[in-house]
Parts: sequence; C-alpha cells; structure tokens
Amino acid sequence: MAIIITDECINCGACEPECPNTAIYEAADDWRYADGTDLDGNVVLPSGKEVDANETQEPVSDEFYYIVPDKCTECVGFHEEPQCAAVCPVDCCVPDEDIVETEAELRAKQSFMHKN
Repeated sequence: MAIIITDECINCGACEPECPNTAIYEAADDWRYADGTDLDGNVVLPSGKEVDANETQEPVSDEFYYIVPDKCTECVGFHEEPQCAAVCPVDCCVPDEDIVETEAELRAKQSFMHKN
C-alpha cells in the first residue's frame, strides 16, 4: 500500500529528500510523474491510466507535505523500509489502507518508473 502523510505533519521537510521516487512534495507544490523518474512524455501507468509524465499535476494537499500514491512504492526496490516513515519526527507517514498493493505490484511500479 502507498504511504500517506497525516494532518499531524509539522511541515519539517525531513521526508522529502529521503524519497527515492520523488513522490513527496511540499504543501501546495505542483508535481509531475517525470519528477525523479525515467518517465517522459505520454505513458500508460501500471494502473492503466494514460498521462503526460511532463504535465504539471495539482497538489494533493495545500496544508502539509503529501505523497503522490501513483509514485509511492514504500521504498520497495530501494530500501528495507519506507524512508519517510523512518525519518519522520512525529510518525505521520503511515500506510494508506485505501491503497493496498502487493510487494510484486510495488516492485513493478518501481521498475516502471526507473528503467535503469
């Protein structure tokens, strides 16, 4: 499952540089699928959704840091545990029970975003 940042976030920013997928953004910041990935131009996501990886997307939150679920792999393929949760001083990076993914799905997502 993807990780979410709860409203207990104190906006310290410790999590953002730790994300190997560049899936974490500061409140109100726009994001792109291409940010920190090998994605470019028109792509079909593992979910089947078609997107332009370079197109700016609306922020998920305008109040606190947020994680883009389509880019979150829980650090699978990079680390043993989600790095955002490991560095969060207030433990607000938690599993999103609404987005459940198997390890195989997370690995496939990681391979899709990082071809090399």
